[in-house]
Amino acid sequence: QNSDSQRLLESLSSDEKEHTLMRSKAEPYTSKEEMVLEEIESPLNSNITTFALKAKVIYPINQKFRPLADGSSNPSLHENPKQGVLPNQVMETSTSGSLGSLSQGDKEDCSSSTTIHSTTSDDRFQARAFLKVTSFPEVLTCESFDVKLCLCSLVLKDLMLLDTELRREKLMMFIQVLKIYLTDFCRKKKIADDLFKKVLLIQQNDFEELQKQLDSRLQNTDVFGAHNSEYQTVEDLERKEREYSEHIIDNMEAFWKLIDKAQQAFLDQSKCSSAKAMKITKNLTEKMIAVESLLSESQDLQAMDIQERLFNWELMVKMINLLKSYIPEECKCRLNIVSNILDHLTVKSNLSVQQKEEILMDLHKAFWEQLAHFSNECMQQSKDLILKRLECRAKKREECKHKKEAEQGSLLSKTFHIEKVHDFLKAYHELLERHRQAQWELEEEDDCESTEAVADLYKELYSKASHALSELVTELFLQTLPVVTGLSVRECELLKEEWQENLVPQLEKWETHRQRRWELFQEQLLQEKKVWIKEYALSAVMQKHLSEKQENIIQGVVSRLGCLGDESVDYILQKHRLLLCSVLTRLTLRRVGIAALARMKLSRKKSLLQDLKEQHTLQKGLSPCQDEDQWQLQKAVDSHILEEEEKLEEETQQTHLEFHQQLVTEIQEALQFLQQHMEQVIGQTLLQRARQEAGKMSSDNGQDFKERLVEAAVESVYGTSNNINRLVQNYYQELGKITEGYEEKKVQQLKTVQAEREERNRLRKKQVNELAWKEKQTKGLLNVSSTVHQRMVLQQKKVLAQFELQQQIRLEFLKQKLLGVHHLETKLENQLMEAEQDFVSELAALAHVPVLVKKKPSKRSKPPGEKTNSKRKSSESTDKDESPENIQEPSGLTPGLCR
Repeated sequence: QNSDSQRLLESLSSDEKEHTLMRSKAEPYTSKEEMVLEEIESPLNSNITTFALKAKVIYPINQKFRPLADGSSNPSLHENPKQGVLPNQVMETSTSGSLGSLSQGDKEDCSSSTTIHSTTSDDRFQARAFLKVTSFPEVLTCESFDVKLCLCSLVLKDLMLLDTELRREKLMMFIQVLKIYLTDFCRKKKIADDLFKKVLLIQQNDFEELQKQLDSRLQNTDVFGAHNSEYQTVEDLERKEREYSEHIIDNMEAFWKLIDKAQQAFLDQSKCSSAKAMKITKNLTEKMIAVESLLSESQDLQAMDIQERLFNWELMVKMINLLKSYIPEECKCRLNIVSNILDHLTVKSNLSVQQKEEILMDLHKAFWEQLAHFSNECMQQSKDLILKRLECRAKKREECKHKKEAEQGSLLSKTFHIEKVHDFLKAYHELLERHRQAQWELEEEDDCESTEAVADLYKELYSKASHALSELVTELFLQTLPVVTGLSVRECELLKEEWQENLVPQLEKWETHRQRRWELFQEQLLQEKKVWIKEYALSAVMQKHLSEKQENIIQGVVSRLGCLGDESVDYILQKHRLLLCSVLTRLTLRRVGIAALARMKLSRKKSLLQDLKEQHTLQKGLSPCQDEDQWQLQKAVDSHILEEEEKLEEETQQTHLEFHQQLVTEIQEALQFLQQHMEQVIGQTLLQRARQEAGKMSSDNGQDFKERLVEAAVESVYGTSNNINRLVQNYYQELGKITEGYEEKKVQQLKTVQAEREERNRLRKKQVNELAWKEKQTKGLLNVSSTVHQRMVLQQKKVLAQFELQQQIRLEFLKQKLLGVHHLETKLENQLMEAEQDFVSELAALAHVPVLVKKKPSKRSKPPGEKTNSKRKSSESTDKDESPENIQEPSGLTPGLCR
């Protein structure tokens, strides 16, 4: 009889527990009507409750100890009685119920008596939808089981908004820089005013069209994934983020192509020299590098603030959830004390069992109605309150937007000279950064005020509900019990005073319990923050490594070309630095988003496990083990929690690996874009270099002089056929000697370089043998102390080191070979030019043509006594074609002159 009332409370709440669990397993997209019906369905209408109301004695299914022969139950079951589940208790109660069932189950089979056997491996959570939210105050009215998902979705939304703002800022900065340069050219009369406006309008239209294309793609992505406009799943967000990243990378590629096109159009209209065009291009690239640096730094700071704000949000939501639990916990305490007093009256035969059960049922129903009313009032009034605050926030945001647009227009209307471009970039960025910070502070202040307002509302409603519950208990003691039990009013007042005295320590105990839950939550949040800091540091290291690797690659490519001037090399390196900074900025933001998605994918399972650990920790603190059975049960729970933690850790690693592979794929795609763009830049630079060289050669070859010499020699009466043939033969013989000497020197040069290469290979093999000998000495130690993974890493480093060494030796050999061949080609070119000029001089003297041949000294190194020229052959094949076997006509002579 002493435990009948407690079992009645458990039975009355069992259907609600089942109801809550079933809701968590619902389909991802549940209609509004179904959800409303599910919420208003009363557990009192179920078959289980009907049976509970009619039953005299109710035994829990998993109760181990049955009542004894004298009608009393085992007293150990009453030391920490299991409390019933009340209407507005959220999903976390399922874990405490799991823990309770484990403590009451059979010690021989602990795993079978708990309901968390598949908490971390159950995939039903991934398909469950959660509410779409646009701001933090809306989260305060969500189910606590979905709070983490809602908060992370807000993080993704903030990251997307930040990315959009920074992209628009970069676009506006480039257009303004281009406008400043065009204005300068217009002021210097190098470009007409109408042409200036035309070029600027064309570029603005191109960039606007590019932005429209991106907006259309993003809108199509949102429409395609909108199965339900009010709810979403983690898979929906994951797909949306992936497609968004793909569209942004494509847009970034198109953006830089448009920038190159705009620069080229600007240079074509200005009609400046190639040197001046290169200088302007380098200046524009330098300005865009400054823009990317400003935006990258701003993005990093904003991303850290967004992550930090997530932790603050979680603290505020936890505080509201604890306030929500005030009334349910107080209901439990009041009902438990009333139940104990009624049990005492039943033992004293002042009250029959049936009367006691009817009184408890009526009181439970009244409490249930008050609790349901409290929950409905909390939900409705908090929604109304938040709706009003969101309307105020929207008005303030609109005011800030108009103020920003006004200041932005004022700044853009000012005239800046080329020398003040950096000042404009700094002022424009600081203006937008200041407004972003003001908007950020406005939202944070409103979030705190909304949370405080909701907390005050809950406290006010809690006070009213607590007073209503006290009135119900007072009515029970002063009106119901005197009639049913026959006790005097004074005796019932004493029972009420006893109830009040027992209620105070129970509430104090629960307050201590709540404080401990708050401390455990803060500790958990601190651990998450440490993990996030570690991930952020690792991300920074990875980004630095990627940047250094790409810079080494472009440095190697430029050094192997070897034929570009310093200005061209600087421009290529600047362009690569600009594109690399843009790619890394985008990938950094994507990495933050992927971390948020991974947190969302694991949040529900982590929450369940964390709640289980929290309940177990609190239970150990409240009821220490007093016998061997309880000690074994506690060990079983600890073991089970450890097992679930291992499962969750494995799934966490697997999830991070999947997202990491996805990020690596996107990095490769972005670097592919970077490589293709740099190939075009290098190709254009080489083409421009070739055109400059061709222009110099066409201006220096003296073609006009040779044509005049031919005409004069044909008309001269002094030059006979024999004399001219003798000159030609001598010229052929001289060319043969020159080319034979070139081939001999070339072969000797290659032999020398090959010998040096063989010597280096010998030294390398010696180093490899020494390393192998050292490895043999430490092999046994490695086999014992190192894991397989460590040995694989060491082997990988060894192979990569050997490959890099071989590659370096090969490149050094090719460089030496190329330098030697260039040197020989320079000598050959000078000798050929000297022989040609001697031939032309002798021909002019023979024909008595009074024309002087001006010989230009070479700028290259030459042997003593040799005349040189500034021209240089570009390939070895050209020299071979001028050998005695292949030469048909001397350079610069027409067929008439040869005759």
